[in-house]
Amino acid sequence: MDLFDIIGPVMVGPSSSHTAGAVRIGYIAGKLLGEPVQKAEILLYGSFLATGEGHGTRKAIVAGLLGMEPDDYLIADSLEIAEKKGIEITFGKAALEDAHPNTAVIHLLGTGAKEIEVQASSIGGSRINIDKIDGINTNFSGDHPTLIVHNLDQPGHVSEVTSMLAHKGVNIAAMQLFRSAKGQKAVMVLECDQEIPKDGLSWLEHVEGVLKVTYFPGIQ
Repeated sequence: MDLFDIIGPVMVGPSSSHTAGAVRIGYIAGKLLGEPVQKAEILLYGSFLATGEGHGTRKAIVAGLLGMEPDDYLIADSLEIAEKKGIEITFGKAALEDAHPNTAVIHLLGTGAKEIEVQASSIGGSRINIDKIDGINTNFSGDHPTLIVHNLDQPGHVSEVTSMLAHKGVNIAAMQLFRSAKGQKAVMVLECDQEIPKDGLSWLEHVEGVLKVTYFPGIQ
């Protein structure tokens, strides 16, 4: 246990889970999209839905999408700032079962037509977990540079990704593999010790059988 665990995060808002964690969820979702947000549909579940308005959860998630940190005093004005930027924001109820009570499902459309759906939960003390990306299970915090590769469930893709990282001098801290069904779609989640060069990411995007490459550089 360190001092941060005892006194909590530096933040604006009444709750580390409903406010600071919510900012971080929006921040990571926006970074995973990889381009400015044009439209965001934010669906809330459990305690986020029941008490989130009083705790500022809606404003916090939007603030994160705008690139704000949990200690930014402009969090309270995030909805107005998003409107001035021409970002369309809608809120609703997430139809989930057995999810963490502080969960949001965020569907984003970017200015360059990229799309992503991120399901994430705020697990306390501003810590979060990214539970799903585009409907496929994941499990990472965003603390480290993280590479997410969507690919066809075929032999050879894992070795191609790990060989590229080795060639670029990037060490893998943790790796998880998920798939929707045998021979269908799969996802690799690789948390790394170093940032991944852009040319490595570009190379992966052109590998046969790779459907989508998403990269988050980690909390700075």
